[in-house]
Amino acid sequence: MSRTAPDTAPEPAPSVQELEAQERRLVLRRFTCDDAWALGSLLVELARERRAPLAIGIHRAGRQLFHAALPGSTPDNDAWIARKRRVVERYGASSYLVGARFRAKGTTFEDSSRLDPDTYAAHGGSFPIRVENVGVIGAVTVSGLPQLEDHRFVVEALEQFLDG
Repeated sequence: MSRTAPDTAPEPAPSVQELEAQERRLVLRRFTCDDAWALGSLLVELARERRAPLAIGIHRAGRQLFHAALPGSTPDNDAWIARKRRVVERYGASSYLVGARFRAKGTTFEDSSRLDPDTYAAHGGSFPIRVENVGVIGAVTVSGLPQLEDHRFVVEALEQFLDG
C-alpha cells in the first residue's frame, strides 16, 4: 500500500476587511533614511534565506531610499515595482488591497480604474509606509513572486520590523 502526502489547499486570499486590518496595524512611529536601510536590509535577508528572486524598492515622498535586485530578478521586476508603487501613492492603500476592492465589486482594476495599466498595477507587493499622526509617506515594494506571496512577504517583513 502506498501512502501519499495529503493534498494541501493553498491558503485563501485575505478578505478586504483582513487587508484593511493589516494596514491599521502596520503603522510606524517614524520613518527615516536609516529606517529605510534597516527595513530594506531585513527584506534582503529574508529573501536570501528563501532564495526568493526579488527586486525590492523603498520610496518616501517621491525619493528612492532603497533598492536591491537579488539573483533571479529581472528588469521587469523593477517595472512592476514602479507600477505597484504608483497605486499605493494614488490610493494610499496597498496595491493588493486596491485590487481586492475592485474584485469585491465584481470587476478588475484594469477594467474599472481608467488608469493606464502600463503605469499602474494593482497587484500584490507594494505596501504603504504609514506614520502615526502623519499618514502615508511612501511605499515598500517587492516583485518576483506571485502577487499574494509578494504581499505576504512585505507584510511579514513590516511585522518583524515593527517588533524589532
